[in-house]
Order: sequence, then C-alpha cells, then structure tokens
Amino acid sequence: MTPTGFITSPIFLDHDTGLSHPESPERLKSITFRLKKSEVMEHLMFIEPRPAQRQELELVHSRDYIDSIKSRCENGVTVLDGGDTIVSQSSYSVALQAAGGVVRAVEMIYRREISNAFCAVRPPGHHAEADTAKGFCLFNNAAVAAKMAQKAHGADRILILDWDVHHGNGTQHIFESDPTVHYISLHQHPFYPGTGAKNETGKGDGLGATTNFPLSAGGGDEVYRDIFYNALPDIVATFKPDFIILSAGFDAHVRDPIANMNVSTECFTEMTAVMTTLAIELCDGRLLSLLEGGYDLKGLSDSVAAHLGKLTEAVACA
Repeated sequence: MTPTGFITSPIFLDHDTGLSHPESPERLKSITFRLKKSEVMEHLMFIEPRPAQRQELELVHSRDYIDSIKSRCENGVTVLDGGDTIVSQSSYSVALQAAGGVVRAVEMIYRREISNAFCAVRPPGHHAEADTAKGFCLFNNAAVAAKMAQKAHGADRILILDWDVHHGNGTQHIFESDPTVHYISLHQHPFYPGTGAKNETGKGDGLGATTNFPLSAGGGDEVYRDIFYNALPDIVATFKPDFIILSAGFDAHVRDPIANMNVSTECFTEMTAVMTTLAIELCDGRLLSLLEGGYDLKGLSDSVAAHLGKLTEAVACA
C-alpha cells in the first residue's frame, strides 16, 4: 500500500511578507504544530520539494514574466501588484520550490511511490496569471502541476477543483480555451478578484470546460454539501478525468477573517471524502491537493489535519 505524500519544507517560511500580512509563515507553522498532535502523521510520507525547472514554469508563464519576478525579488522590490502581493529577496527561490514541490508530487503519484498528496507550500498560486502576479500569488502551482501531468506523464484530461473562498482567476484564464482541463470553482461572489460569474464557462475549444459556483456571503455547510453531493459528482463523472488537482484553500472556514462564508472543519472533511471517492472511481486514486488560502490559524490547521485524514483513509480503501 503506497502512502499519502506530504510535501513541505522550512524553506517556505523564508517568503517574508512582513508583519500583519495574512499570508504569513505562521500559516505553515500552525499546520506543522497541529499535525504533530495528530495520528495522521503516522500515515504520511514526508517529501522535500525541489525547485521548478525553467522549462516547467514556461509551460504556464511567459519567459519575460519569470525573469521579471526573479529580478524584482532579488533587487529588493517589495510589492509586485500594487498592494497585496508582498515579496522579499528570497521569494523567487521559495516560489520555485512551491511550484517544483507540486511537480515532484505529480511525478511520485505517477510512479506509484505515493497514492495521493497534499502540498503545504507557499506562496499560493491560483490568482497568478500567465504574466501577472496577483493576490499573494507568484507562480500558478496548480497550473504547472496540470501541464506537467500532461506533458511528462501522458494525462489526457485533468480536473482542477478550487474550493478557496476567492475565485482562481489565474487558473481559469490559463485553461479557459483548453478542453482537456476542466476548471471548477466554488467561491464567495461578489468578492475579490471579481471574476467567476456563473456565465464564465470557457472560450473557444474550451467552452463548457469551466464551471463556476458563485456563492453568496454567509453560505455554509448546507450550501457546500448540496454542491458536493448533488452537482459535482455528475460534472466530474461526465468529464472523466485521469488526474484530479485540488486547489485547497480553507478561507471559506467559519473562523476565517478574510471572507464571509461559514464552512465547518467537518464539511471540509466531507468535501475531501467526495473527491477522493471520485478519484478512486475515475482515475485510480490519482489526486493532488495543494494549499491555497486560509488565514485563521486554528481553522486552517484543523481543516488541513482533517483533509489529510481523509486522504490517508482513501489510500486504505483503494
């Protein structure tokens, strides 16, 4: 029985966003502290990330954009997008490790060294466009993982499910014309970044391969359960993915200070269980989850522990 992979590293603490910024190193510290008190630790394979290679990043991002991020970080620029994407001199190298970490997880899943994986990496990625940093994000980790699954491992159809409370504008735009990647997002709406309306369903050849569930502020477990039990299974089964990626933000949690949703830790557990079941049924259990948002430290760490618990249970049931 191959285990669940857990990709993280102290290097992710080196992305310094300054005092009082919500996307802080304390997020990963809280996850590590919580997991040390959990039995799930016994069922994880701890995996060090590696830096993403230039050709891997260029499957998603323009060469000029990558060069710009490198230069601006290393030359002491502290703000990339006019306000909220704060960086330090180490941020470029840390972002390489975040993108490379998810690629390493993809590699290990396809080699059957692990059954599924969770990547506790930062900076997050789903707001990053092909040539623009945005919303705390430098490189789009989920998009790089999807492209590498296709290019290096022969994946034909990839499902990306994004349950971060903010719409993943970057991921949607990167794949909106691509019929081989189905992007699904559940998010508070209207809310930052302003995208993700229900009528945004893709473009050109990718028309129909984007599904948005814009949710009114205040929605909680009942709303999410209705989607996960009554809508998602048919959408996913119809698409027939051979690899599933979860952009797992936990900022829809009832405790989170950034947004206005009311999802419980227990509901995140159920959401994970639905997706692991679909992965087992449709793609031999191949599922990669990666951290996006989540800014209340207790809500985040409890939800990640529960999320990992269901990932490890899926390994036992496969």
